[in-house]
Amino acid sequence: MFSRDVGIDLGTANVLIYVKGKGIVLNEPSVVAIDTNTGKALAVGEEAFKMVGRTPGNIVAIRPMKDGVIADFEVTEQMLKHFIDKIQVKGVFAKPRILICTPTNITSVEQKAIRQAAQKCGAKHIFLEEEPKVAAIGAGMDIFQPSGNMVVDIGGGTTDVAVLSMGDIVTSASIKMAGDKFDSEILNYIKKEYKLLIGERTSENIKKQVATVFPGSRNEELEIRGRDMVSGLPRTVTVRSEEIMDALMEPVMTIVHAAKSVLEKTPPELSADIIDRGIMLTGGGALLHGIDQLFAQELKVPVFIAEDPMGAVARGTGLMLEHMDKIARRKVL
Repeated sequence: MFSRDVGIDLGTANVLIYVKGKGIVLNEPSVVAIDTNTGKALAVGEEAFKMVGRTPGNIVAIRPMKDGVIADFEVTEQMLKHFIDKIQVKGVFAKPRILICTPTNITSVEQKAIRQAAQKCGAKHIFLEEEPKVAAIGAGMDIFQPSGNMVVDIGGGTTDVAVLSMGDIVTSASIKMAGDKFDSEILNYIKKEYKLLIGERTSENIKKQVATVFPGSRNEELEIRGRDMVSGLPRTVTVRSEEIMDALMEPVMTIVHAAKSVLEKTPPELSADIIDRGIMLTGGGALLHGIDQLFAQELKVPVFIAEDPMGAVARGTGLMLEHMDKIARRKVL
């Protein structure tokens, strides 16, 4: 068996892997459960995610990626190795070529860390591409024409905003404000308002099931359970869409302001194109209820959500892998 070309969306919240000729073959949380006594990984991905907040003292479920970059090198390496072994892309005679997506403002030290982690997993060549560019391609935008395309990729740890033309980024911004921050804002709101301690998974459920960021667009209720901070006993409360909107407004407006600042730096001809073509939202954060309406209201341009926002970057790596030889000539390690 010969090796394949592999595209990896190495996200703070999820890892998606695209294999040339097969499509997206893996989509699992970026979580590793480690036994602190031995330092060994007990579970990776979906299995480890189920353990978050539910482990005994000697087992910790950790996210080795923080704000789109490697926070724990050894654990990231174990996680990548597990996923690459799982999809069985290593050939008997050849190693896979791997394309990995990174935030736009990544440092050379962080780039080196990602390359080394991929190398230790048995990659032949490693190519790094900027995430918003790959997300735009995966969302079906034709970025290779001389016209302006704008994409806002809201991931787990970072949001990348970019205006693209002629196959490259013209203006961009990357901020550490995304899906994980939404979760922590909800968690803090429940703690402050109801004196109730809840876990990461409960706050994520609230975000998915009742949260909205556009007034009047959703009116849902959800019963949640947690630990009462006063009595220390389990307690149930009901949360509503309206109050969660207040909790999320500050981080979401930070992303809107980042998009505004990118638009302000964009050449006028490309700005005119964006009025016609609109802005594309990708990444898991694009699924936050009402976010497209809020962007459209604040930026005064049409806003669209990609068909499969979570898979846009991984699909984009797939399309770039089709032209891997052209990329290889430019970016070989």
